[in-house]
Amino acid sequence: MPCGSSGTLSKTDDNMENYRLTAPRYEMMKYRRCGKSGLLLSEIALGFWQNFGADADYEECRKIVEYAFDHGVTYFDLANNYGPPCGAAEEMFGQIWHRSLENHRDEIIIATKAGHHMWPGPYGEWGSRKNLIASVDQSLRRMKLDYVDIFYSHRPDPVTPLEETMQALVDIVRSGKALYAGISKYPVDMAEKAYAYLRAHDVPALVYQGRYNLIDRGVEDGVLEQAAAEGAGFVAFSPLHQGLLTGKYLNGIPSDARMRKEDSLKSEVLTEALISDLRKWHEEALGEGISDVQYALRWILRRPEVTSVIVGARNLEQFKSSLSAI
Repeated sequence: MPCGSSGTLSKTDDNMENYRLTAPRYEMMKYRRCGKSGLLLSEIALGFWQNFGADADYEECRKIVEYAFDHGVTYFDLANNYGPPCGAAEEMFGQIWHRSLENHRDEIIIATKAGHHMWPGPYGEWGSRKNLIASVDQSLRRMKLDYVDIFYSHRPDPVTPLEETMQALVDIVRSGKALYAGISKYPVDMAEKAYAYLRAHDVPALVYQGRYNLIDRGVEDGVLEQAAAEGAGFVAFSPLHQGLLTGKYLNGIPSDARMRKEDSLKSEVLTEALISDLRKWHEEALGEGISDVQYALRWILRRPEVTSVIVGARNLEQFKSSLSAI
């Protein structure tokens, strides 16, 4: 049996059922080089923004994570404020990781971020050195990891000097707490300075993470081209625009839709013009013989600048639907 074969069993507690990986698994996924680095990322990544909080069903979450890795997903995307409450998603991932996957650490990319509000007081958010260093330490404790593969500045700070934020990323990488640095949601002008600082300090930005989907194409206005020119990969989040691109909203707001239950997706965004677009894309998907979800994900992956697309999942069937885009 070759080294690293799927015959390896993950370490588990005595009372837990052993988890065995499928074989083969990497043949089920496509991988793209992340910018000009030596790192490959799976075209589909599993994100933990929602549905992995304290109120989530642990067994369903475990099934999603295991199924993802079984099918070649090697990039798991977290942030310190994901939950709810803040920190809960990292704790959930840490539990699943140590039950099922910790023997496969060198096969998996784990990313986390800091910058959004996390704890009370003046140091619990934004991009100060104080916040970023404390945040990465807290994230490692929650996930019970020695390091993460990618650590992002989650959003630009309008007050803290950019040099302070970037130097904190440099020092986090040099300390061994992260292997690579990334930035997220930075406007082009600030990103240009961030790329330059990191490159000058021999810790070039590995990746830029931004919102990108059929509805929100803002990153096409310079961000994608800039990342490619800087040698950074691009990772897309919210590829289904919080469910709007799944086909659920073709005839208005269904009773079980997220729009009726959460504040993050406002009903006023569902204009007649948008519904018209949703129906047009639905017809194009039908013409290609694929689902709305497949159409939306493949539309993003058509861009050569895109390295990976982060998808979330409320349950295993939702994740299977997204994974079928590959």
